[in-house]
Amino acid sequence: MALDSSKVRVAVTGGVFVGETSATPPTDANSDPTEDGFSDLGYVHEDGVTETRERSTEQLRAWQNADILREVVTEATMTYTFRLVETKAETVALYYGSDVDPSDGSVAIVPARTGGRKSFIIDVVDGSDFIRAYLPNAEVTEVGEQVYSSGEAIGYEVTITAYPSSSIQTADGQPASVKKFYSSLIEE
Repeated sequence: MALDSSKVRVAVTGGVFVGETSATPPTDANSDPTEDGFSDLGYVHEDGVTETRERSTEQLRAWQNADILREVVTEATMTYTFRLVETKAETVALYYGSDVDPSDGSVAIVPARTGGRKSFIIDVVDGSDFIRAYLPNAEVTEVGEQVYSSGEAIGYEVTITAYPSSSIQTADGQPASVKKFYSSLIEE
């Protein structure tokens, strides 16, 4: 096995985009999401984006000798957490789950409101290499605290949960929650 340090990627920069679930899905890692119905959510805190896959399993055991026969997945989720630091209508609406009134810049806050299901694109960029995660059916399921402090950017931390969607499928035809594009894996 040959080691190749040129294939080591770093998340140097990137972007987070949101659109309606009817927005045009990306077909590669390099297209501009804003041309397909997505809004750029602006600056993300220096901590970047955290992708989390959680899985719970249960062991099935036999009566004889308590042998483990199989382990089945009982729960699985995929989430992305990030803190937006650019205050604009799209970030405020995503954080509070309510649209901003453009006439006075206000937002009516209902703590239980999630804003509904949306499509998201998360781009990770390392020079000319892109990794793009497309979530066609996702929702804000958790928000972080908002801190107002001198010397710190006001942030809008959200966790979005990706749900299965028939618009993307695995090789065996199962609905998937996320589709990832890797520009460096394209065979030429």
